[in-house]
Amino acid sequence: MSGELTDREKTILRYIIEDFISTASPIGSRYISKKTNINLSPATIRNVMSDLENLKYLTHPHTSGGRVPTDKGYRFFVNELMDVEPLKSNEKTRIKKQFEESELAGEEIFKETSKIIGKLAKEISVVGQPNFSTGVFEKLELISLSSNKILVVVSIKSGLVRTLIFDIESHVKRDKLDLITNILNERLAGLTLKEIRNSYKDRTADLRGEDTGIIKIFVDSIDKIFHDENEGMTLYIGGTVEILSQPEFGNAQDYKNIIELTDNKDIVFHVLNNLPTDESGNSISIGEENKEDKLRNFSVVSTTYSVGDVSGKIAVIGPKRMDYSKMISLLNYTSQIITEKII
Repeated sequence: MSGELTDREKTILRYIIEDFISTASPIGSRYISKKTNINLSPATIRNVMSDLENLKYLTHPHTSGGRVPTDKGYRFFVNELMDVEPLKSNEKTRIKKQFEESELAGEEIFKETSKIIGKLAKEISVVGQPNFSTGVFEKLELISLSSNKILVVVSIKSGLVRTLIFDIESHVKRDKLDLITNILNERLAGLTLKEIRNSYKDRTADLRGEDTGIIKIFVDSIDKIFHDENEGMTLYIGGTVEILSQPEFGNAQDYKNIIELTDNKDIVFHVLNNLPTDESGNSISIGEENKEDKLRNFSVVSTTYSVGDVSGKIAVIGPKRMDYSKMISLLNYTSQIITEKII
């Protein structure tokens, strides 16, 4: 695609997109001539803009003489013209400070991250908690809470933990709990939780008659113990108020569409899971590239983060006129902090 445009056309397209991202106003030839060092007359710039419009990189809204990017223009910009610059040190400090002030643990980290990104990006933010089922089993602990209750603690190698409380018929001595714990840890070591769920009955068939009833409890509750509710990420949404500051949301229908979308987390989960990613785990989907109808006027920028052997996603959803470079840098830096906070 890059060979389709001359260097002059690329330069003018870049100016138009960067200025439109900044101003939210259609960009005219006189504006470019005055505000840049391009050293071309407005007439020459106007001719180039007309050529870019004929090639479907630009369009002009209504009777305005200025141009705005098309989806094709944004895609060319992202692929060929955009420089992803790291966040400035003061921006990093601001983000890190917000996390440090929170002093959160567990799933609260993901919830707070969605709020922080929403405030900074002024876009809808989505944070997906890692899929617990894909994690590799590390150990199981059984702790007696009372004569008829035990606490089950399942840890995976990423450091994530699941705890559940079960009722038992009678008190189980500590030495028996230790024996069952050791047997289960030995038989389940190295398996993902999904693999354990699918093969647990076979792996413990010879233990079904043990007198504590704990093995039977595990068989009866296998989905509850080793299963993620949606076999995917738990999603946290932020930025639903902040995005109203974007001029695009003078159109109430656009705001209605994006709020309806975020209310349906199954759709958001499906969207994030089906975005193609580059070698860095980043993804940018623009306008018509989004298969979900309610996203046709929006862009989705996401990145993948890892916590040990499991991964999750963080994303922003907003107008196509978003600062893609800034969003990629923001998400990449935030993903580093999430990893540091959890590990």
